[in-house]
Amino acid sequence: MAEIEFSTPLEHVALIEVNRPPVNALNRSARQQLIDLFDSLDQREDLRAAVLTARGKVFCAGADIKEKGDLSASGGSQSAANRLTRELFFTLYHSRKPIIGAINGPALGAGMVMACCCDTLIASDSAAFGMPEIDVGQGGGASILQRLVPRLVMRKMMLTGERVEAAYFHRLGIVDRVVSDDTLISSALELASVIAAKSPSAVRAIRQTFAEVEDMSVETAFRMEQRYTSQLSTSPEANEARAAFFAKRRPQF
Repeated sequence: MAEIEFSTPLEHVALIEVNRPPVNALNRSARQQLIDLFDSLDQREDLRAAVLTARGKVFCAGADIKEKGDLSASGGSQSAANRLTRELFFTLYHSRKPIIGAINGPALGAGMVMACCCDTLIASDSAAFGMPEIDVGQGGGASILQRLVPRLVMRKMMLTGERVEAAYFHRLGIVDRVVSDDTLISSALELASVIAAKSPSAVRAIRQTFAEVEDMSVETAFRMEQRYTSQLSTSPEANEARAAFFAKRRPQF
């Protein structure tokens, strides 16, 4: 059984599903498969957006604690495992393709961090978020979470390990919307399809700027965005987008 499932249910849209029952905890193999898959996705011009979700009733319970224990007991390379964890988050964070996180149940620890590397989140009624590492004497993830989760909310979650419901994250603006379990995937695919219908070069440029501008001054960041916009404005896709706008028709990309 594949630990990571890949399909293309709609034109230009990829569906990626973690499949490690019972709780979709991430081991080294699953992380590497996700990295390889998203690297491959970056190179495919036929796919323009991705939905990241999981099979079963849990989005991701975090790191595979048993594997972590085995690594420690056997003198295995913890630093290599940590490197793989970082690379997974960075791969998602810097993806050339927009990623919609479809959170189908609890997203805990590394699962919550993985969700926060997506561009937008749609959650099911049964979804929840938590950082329970404190309960096994560990921690980590604040550097990514604090870019999305209000600081005091994030600190309390990490210090107490408590879970919060998706509806609370929706009120905070972290989750775009909460839908029923049965409509989660269709809702996420619909949003991905909307994005996939936009100018691919414009979407790539916008997606690239998200991570690049975060640590820049406002002046430097906006100047860089204007440079991208100027380059895009003369492209065939921009010409088609403008022609379609004035003709009140759907653009063809």
